Amino acid sequence: MEQSHEMENVFSHVLDTKERVDRNFNHGWSHQAGDMIYYMPKTPCKGEANFWPLYYEAWMRQDRMLGRASENARIQVWTPNNFILEYPYANEVALDECHKRGIDVMLGWDMQKVHFNEIGEKIATFRNVSTGETLEKPFSHANINPTSKPH
Repeated sequence: MEQSHEMENVFSHVLDTKERVDRNFNHGWSHQAGDMIYYMPKTPCKGEANFWPLYYEAWMRQDRMLGRASENARIQVWTPNNFILEYPYANEVALDECHKRGIDVMLGWDMQKVHFNEIGEKIATFRNVSTGETLEKPFSHANINPTSKPH
């Protein structure tokens, strides 16, 4: 899906080509309605100290004031980890800031796949790492950090 047209709003944070880096740099500004999924893979991984949802929320809040984003636009962070950032104090601050800004944080959920359902809706399938429960989540925008090895 991330190989398709930019209008699909599914982006993978991979630094493989200049074009993808340019495309990924600007994509956070284009979330106008529905749920934005920001997926962080199991740690350790490359870029684990990057936490873009706070930037995305600031841009989205500004877009709401300008009438460019609707009130139903939301940001959700999904990760199989039981934390956002590995450093306890930084994690506490990030979770508090997410709560203040209305960013939903879904800890303990591993992304299994992203696909279209039979009516063309974008769906992300998650598995709860503790219980094994699966959940299909419709979304309008996704920012996916793929599983990677640390530097």
